[in-house]
Amino acid sequence: MITSARRIGLAFAAALSFTSLTAAPSHAAAKIQHLVTPGGIEAWFVQDATVPLIAMEYAFGGGAAQDPKDKSGTANMVASLMDEGAADLDSKTFHERLDRRAIELSYNAQRDYFRGSLRMLKDNRDEAFDLLRLSLTQPRFDSADVERIRAQILSGLRRETTNPSSIATRKFLELAFGDHPYSRPSNGSLAEVPGITIDDIKAYKARVIAKDTLKVAVVGDVDPATLSKLLDQTFGGLPAKASLPPVPEIVATKPPQKSFVTLDVPQTVITFGSPGIKRDDPNFMAAYIVTHILGGGTLSSRLYHEVREKRGLVYGVSGSLLWMAHSGIYIGNTATRADRATETIDTVTSEVKRMAEQGPTQQELDEAKSYLKGSQMLALDTSSKLAGALLQYQLDRLPIDYIEKRNAVVDAVTLDQAKAAAKKLWADGLLTVVVGRAPQAAAAPLVPAPKAN
Repeated sequence: MITSARRIGLAFAAALSFTSLTAAPSHAAAKIQHLVTPGGIEAWFVQDATVPLIAMEYAFGGGAAQDPKDKSGTANMVASLMDEGAADLDSKTFHERLDRRAIELSYNAQRDYFRGSLRMLKDNRDEAFDLLRLSLTQPRFDSADVERIRAQILSGLRRETTNPSSIATRKFLELAFGDHPYSRPSNGSLAEVPGITIDDIKAYKARVIAKDTLKVAVVGDVDPATLSKLLDQTFGGLPAKASLPPVPEIVATKPPQKSFVTLDVPQTVITFGSPGIKRDDPNFMAAYIVTHILGGGTLSSRLYHEVREKRGLVYGVSGSLLWMAHSGIYIGNTATRADRATETIDTVTSEVKRMAEQGPTQQELDEAKSYLKGSQMLALDTSSKLAGALLQYQLDRLPIDYIEKRNAVVDAVTLDQAKAAAKKLWADGLLTVVVGRAPQAAAAPLVPAPKAN
């Protein structure tokens, strides 16, 4: 079982709640079916009897972008409470039912989507789907559970006030998105989470959890007829339509801009980035490839070579192209000693500028393509991971045969397209957030950070 406490502990990992490009697993060649139930529920489905397991991933439109403006973290609280009891089952009884059958049920709030996950043994499918149905249609939101979850969230938020990576990411979002909903942290703030009421929680659930925005992906040992019945029983009782205020399109703040946050910690954290590209942009794959070449987290990336190997400034540096429904950004991170922060920033900035002006070489492009094509068959090796990928493809509005087409899409990117993508991403420079000790204070004794109230 994935408990609420564990989800809270991972809350900041989901604070950005942006999307990364997932690759296909080795068994993804299995036929993907477009299932439509008698009740009109649609799902992408892979029947796989290799092991007696069923994995389902599902999502509703909305996510943290639908939080009330002065109550960031509402979606996160709803996600943390949806499995804390339902109908006549209180939280303890509900979790005992999950534990007894080794059923994994969880929810999480991303930027644009309210997602859920269900995993069970084949023999326990009826009970698992019924517990999911209850959590979706009759969550209890008991006051004792609400306050317990709120306390856990607030505890995590207090820890973040002294975590340089958390501070850097929050500041970067503010710098990039201003007063847009994407600037607000998905897990909320110390100022706003205390004001979220049970009525707010119920209202969010009523507005967001509906059939018209539902996407479903299922992988496992179940036949289409049985799955159709389970899906209708589980989701059929939900409201027909969600009530989602529109979220405006936004382009991240134009670089260059820099922000410094003073924090007395041993390592200075540097978060850098730029306006990105949306998933439906025809030049998306070219941009994805050049971000991999620049700082894709591999030992062959330019940033790793220049910042880590050549100068020994950091232990690691990487960047990713991330996207949401209404925007996209490039974001990277590294950490170094305070007295080497300026040199690190200058090196990153110089390398990004060189990529923008010259683009990648043909050799770099060829090697990146080879890596991306080869790694896709190794990345998703379980039913749960495949289900997650199939759900993401739906949310990204990709075709059902995208897994088969992806290598051809990668191969089709030309050197000129890659150079144009690099120029578009980084010609204006970087948005940079630095959190740590001022360089002139680097030689001074480290003073423990004050405890949060």
